[in-house]
Amino acid sequence: MRESVLKQIREKKVIAIVRGVWGEEAKALARALYDGGIRLMEITFDQKDPASWRKTADAIAAVGEAFGGEMTVGAGTVILPEQLLLAKEAGASLIISPDSSEEIIRRTVELGLVSIPGAMTPSEILAARRWGADFVKVFPAGSLGASYLKAIAAPINHVPLLAVGGVNENNLGDFLAAGAAGAGIGGNLAKKDWVKAGDFARITETARKITDVIARFPG
Repeated sequence: MRESVLKQIREKKVIAIVRGVWGEEAKALARALYDGGIRLMEITFDQKDPASWRKTADAIAAVGEAFGGEMTVGAGTVILPEQLLLAKEAGASLIISPDSSEEIIRRTVELGLVSIPGAMTPSEILAARRWGADFVKVFPAGSLGASYLKAIAAPINHVPLLAVGGVNENNLGDFLAAGAAGAGIGGNLAKKDWVKAGDFARITETARKITDVIARFPG
């Protein structure tokens, strides 16, 4: 399973980041993303609201069951072992974090899941890779810029990097051209306002713009 998920990330390139959306809304959002060509999504844990962690795990499970493997679902903002286990039990395939924790990375790999920790500097990126990270998300990419990613990717081109934070349909191509293996896109795609308004067609439209960009960067 790990190899198939890794292949899908390399091919599909974009992971939709979903925050604060659960239950039926999460499934409707996943459908809108799917209709726009997105095949990977993460549902994030809210660190300030431990009571919501179970809802996050339930949403991961619900989306996974609803799509029968057609949508690869992972957990985001995983910084605690408890969250990692909740995600594993819910059927998450991806474990994505804002930081690089040796404990979380190593345990993720032990559990047979794909590890995508966050990092900013070359030292952090290489440490995460040594601990077993499959991809490393460069965060916050939007603030750092595509030129930053290009500069650090040159000497560490053996580490596949994902641009996350401030990435949208307008600058995604810049990051892919700079050497990013893909990207994570959240607030510019799975907007909570659109979800609350039931404007899933707009989410699908934005997803299609993103997949159109991806089509220009095959492989």
